[in-house]
This record gives sequence, C-alpha cells and structure tokens, in this order.
Amino acid sequence: MVKRVSLWSAGCPVARSLDAIGDWWSLLIIRDAFDGKRRFGEFQNGLGISKGVLSTRLRDLTKRGIFETVPASDGTAYREYILTEKGRGLFLVIVALRQWGEDHLFTDGEARSSLVDREGRAPVARLEVRAADGRSLHWSDTQVIG
Repeated sequence: MVKRVSLWSAGCPVARSLDAIGDWWSLLIIRDAFDGKRRFGEFQNGLGISKGVLSTRLRDLTKRGIFETVPASDGTAYREYILTEKGRGLFLVIVALRQWGEDHLFTDGEARSSLVDREGRAPVARLEVRAADGRSLHWSDTQVIG
C-alpha cells in the first residue's frame, strides 16, 4: 500500500486543502454533517464506513479544527461532532462538488438528490467565480501568481 505523503508544507492552497480534507471519506463525513448528522453512529450507518476508518477520520478532522466535539444535545453521555466555523467554510466546496457531479456524472433523467433553499424549496443557484468588480470569470480568465 502506498504511504500518504503530506502536502502541508506546499505553497499551494489547493495542495494544503487536500492534505486537510482530501479523501472521500472525510468529504462524505463533512457532507453528512451539513445534512444534520452529529453522532458517530449516524455517520457510520449513513456511510457504511468501518468504525476504525470513521474514528480516524473524525479524529483527524477534529484535530485540524474542522469539527469539535460537544456534549450530546439530548443530555446523554454521548458526544456529538459539530462543524466549526472552519468546517462550515467547506460548504462551498461541497456545493461545488455536488454541482460538478450533477453536470458530469449523471445521465438525463437519472435519479439523484437535490440541494434546495429551505425557505422556497427552489434549487440552489449555480456557483460561479466572480472578479472583484462582479464580472463572471472562467478558468481562462484567471492565473496563479507567486
């Protein structure tokens, strides 16, 4: 098995982000947290992930400040995992992945989940990158410097 190499010292924000949350289990755990899951058993049952893998991912995500643990909201002895401000900042990443998947990984008419606005139940608008002056930007309109 190939040993995972840390990208934390890279000068690229994409590489560092992938170092922090770049495996599918971590992203799916974060997705489920946005969907309201908070307890270890809820994550495990929803994902079908092994206890060992889930425990490792939750520990790493907590250590990196994406989750924090709090006493269970029902007063039991359990702990719950909640997204921190840093973790909630990943909402755009999850939405971007969702929209990319909708565009490229489903056939017309194939069943899939949808992200809607709670208030009006309307589909969420497409994400787009904008310049500081509000212009819509495409990949060819940008460059990385530094």
